[in-house]
Amino acid sequence: MRHITVTINGERYERDVAEHRTLLHFLRDDLGLTGTKEGCGAGECGACTIIMDGRAVNSCLVLAMEADGAALETIEGAAAGGELSVIQQAFHDHHAVQCGYCTPGMVMSATDLLRRNPNPSREEIIDGIEGNFCRCTGYQQIIEAIEAAAGATGTAAGKEADHA
Repeated sequence: MRHITVTINGERYERDVAEHRTLLHFLRDDLGLTGTKEGCGAGECGACTIIMDGRAVNSCLVLAMEADGAALETIEGAAAGGELSVIQQAFHDHHAVQCGYCTPGMVMSATDLLRRNPNPSREEIIDGIEGNFCRCTGYQQIIEAIEAAAGATGTAAGKEADHA
């Protein structure tokens, strides 16, 4: 066992964890943060995507002890004060959710993308979510939702001004 301290969605947690425990299982099983999903368990599907120290990671590939001292963001922290985030609202508005299993990981990947690049091209959006698989929507609505979220944060006006 190893003692770790992490900050998740602004709240500090201290726990003892087995050295082989993944961050995914630590979040879900130990802390009850079940929004992060397990899809493949091998880093191939993106369902477990969270943000760790400002970068999207597959939590199934990170050991909990590797997150000691880290700041983590999960889907539970995306909505503030009961209001959906801009990205979550865009997913809702553009019907980018069907079964919803991939949605938390998609939202976290989109969050990471838009923080690093608030004005992404369609190709950059596709690249930004390429590690996240969805078997239901066909991606078109997801891409449109991320484009809309970028526009809602003020980047659409900048795009239009550049082309005027």
